[in-house]
Amino acid sequence: MSTSKLTLTEDWAVVVLGFIIIFLAIWGLSIPVPMYTWGDASGFAALFSATNELSVFYQFLFAYAIVIIGATITDKPIKAQFLSFPVVFILTIIALLLAGNSFMNDLGLEAVIFSLLVGLLIGNLFKLPQWFRESLNAELLVKIGLVLLGTNVIFSDILKAGSLGLVQSLIVVLSVWYFAFWLCKKLKVDDELTMMISSAVSICGVSAAIATSGAIKGDSKKLSYVVSMVLITAIPMMIGMPYLARVFGFSEEVTGAWLGGSIDTTGAVVASGSLVGEKALEISTIVKFSQNVLLGIAALAISVYWTYRGTPEGEHVEKPSLGIIWERFPKFVLGFIAASLLFSFVLDATTISQVKGGIKNIQGLWFALAFTSIGLETNFKELLGNNNIKPFWAFLIAQTFNVVVTLAVAWWLFG
Repeated sequence: MSTSKLTLTEDWAVVVLGFIIIFLAIWGLSIPVPMYTWGDASGFAALFSATNELSVFYQFLFAYAIVIIGATITDKPIKAQFLSFPVVFILTIIALLLAGNSFMNDLGLEAVIFSLLVGLLIGNLFKLPQWFRESLNAELLVKIGLVLLGTNVIFSDILKAGSLGLVQSLIVVLSVWYFAFWLCKKLKVDDELTMMISSAVSICGVSAAIATSGAIKGDSKKLSYVVSMVLITAIPMMIGMPYLARVFGFSEEVTGAWLGGSIDTTGAVVASGSLVGEKALEISTIVKFSQNVLLGIAALAISVYWTYRGTPEGEHVEKPSLGIIWERFPKFVLGFIAASLLFSFVLDATTISQVKGGIKNIQGLWFALAFTSIGLETNFKELLGNNNIKPFWAFLIAQTFNVVVTLAVAWWLFG
């Protein structure tokens, strides 16, 4: 059936929307960054100043416009987005306020876990209208955030990160990913969870799980399960590993490399490194950054693998042609790579320094909005019921393997 209206698939739409945000930032559009950090009642009250509320409002208008444009170019019902997005945004702001508490910051908890929890609470305590649930588009929001994430992967920064950090990251990521993949297969964990768990444990936790889910067009409910596992284990690791390092007398360099390579969330790495010392904080950040930059390469490799083997289970059909692979290939990966190349080789240092912080803030907002949506559309009983204990055991065993291997490599390179 022909149509005169130009529409894009969601895969291409996220690339277009991501680059609209990037080019608007480059051309001088500055979205004020709201403050969410607070420690006590007076600090919390300060968040509701006229200036901060206006910043939140501007951010809302900007995000609202992007979502409506997204609905228009993908030919989805605009009215549903028009009515549902303000609700998702308000719930996300509540989550960001909770995450901004200084105690939560000290624990290294990422904002997405609060978005997920707020969404789960509202989605499971209240009966939401069917049209509202159907209007939620977590995948679109996640993939826009992933395109924006490419602006943080700067090749010159990778070189500055140091050869030892990159060597450790390559060894750890490859060995831990393969072990986790093998273990999940042994435990008969399903393919989608296997890929998400392997990437989350070996690369960079939440961001890796999100990117992998996007690359394989994974179930958002399974993604929320993996993210929950990452964040549950990050807290005891963040507190316990510095203590163990002191008990065994590890140097700050070895401890930093161990923390950066083992702990899955960047916030928890920074918090944990700070408990040890300045040198440990520096090394742990370098190593974690080195792992983070492998995310784009990993997403590309996973995409190619998944599209090539992406035939229905139990069916014996010939391998897909290059055309089919291209059709199945998640285009957000191309957007991620293009954004990275743009910021690495095209833009000058002054422009990058001016816009990078604002784009990173918007990227964080997209991820938070996405996880609020995931929570709203997830039935908690269904989430726990459909995912048996095997994926959790696979995650814990793989994480233990990660801790041991990373310590050995850190001792070899930094000892």
